Amino acid sequence: MRKIDTKEIADKIYKMALAACVSLTPECKRALESAADGEKEGAAKFALETLIDNCKTAENDGLPVCQDTGMAVVILEIGQDVFLTGAPLEEAVNGAVRAAYADGYFRKSICDPITRENTGDNTPAAIHTHVCAGEQVKITFLPKGFGSENMSAMYMLKPAQGVEGIIDAIVNTVKNAGSRPCPPVYVGVGIGGSFDTCAYLAKRALTREVGTHNDRADIAEIEKIALERINALDIGCQGFHGKTTAIGVSCEWAYTHIAGLPVAVNIQCHCVRCQKETI
Repeated sequence: MRKIDTKEIADKIYKMALAACVSLTPECKRALESAADGEKEGAAKFALETLIDNCKTAENDGLPVCQDTGMAVVILEIGQDVFLTGAPLEEAVNGAVRAAYADGYFRKSICDPITRENTGDNTPAAIHTHVCAGEQVKITFLPKGFGSENMSAMYMLKPAQGVEGIIDAIVNTVKNAGSRPCPPVYVGVGIGGSFDTCAYLAKRALTREVGTHNDRADIAEIEKIALERINALDIGCQGFHGKTTAIGVSCEWAYTHIAGLPVAVNIQCHCVRCQKETI
């Protein structure tokens, strides 16, 4: 049994939040650079190069890479041999987010859904916990902007729609979104589970490194075909047309009911910001 004080977790999240909001993941940067290299001279190439310059400026000056510093999504994978001490976990996580968004001068965007009254400190965060084997705590921090979140969709397909129905759902979600989620987008997809778990799978898919593929060959094939069809839409960077509408499609799956085929599509803008740490 290993004891871990929740303050140690909070300290990690604080640093992760400060880093995530000012920098894209290395894989995202490489994908944007590759997309820029693949475009001919024109508006799409100019837009991609501008996004890359913006990323460099943000990192060099310690400024938010996007004005929407998002809703803080925190995923905690807690080993069953870990004994947590200190403040309650949720309290510790929200305290870290609160402090990071204040010290980083990041935009506070969290509000009551009905009154729209802002909480003023970007909390509460969206916290997901999992108990797994071992005596470590794995932390993932994802600041999720809502220009792209608003373009996401949930489908309850008929089982007979199968793989083609899944791919159609993915592609049509991106097509209907057009330029609104600030493409080139990163597409997270959940396949299976129940209504609620499917949406979480799609969110979790966005924490995978851009360019990686699912271990299952048939699901990796869905990722490949969906990405090809999305990039054939000619929406392009910021809607200026071009070869790259998406820099990646990542799918996660779970077993589901014989009567259902849930599919969730969670859109991430070009601004992929994700930090991972292990205690």
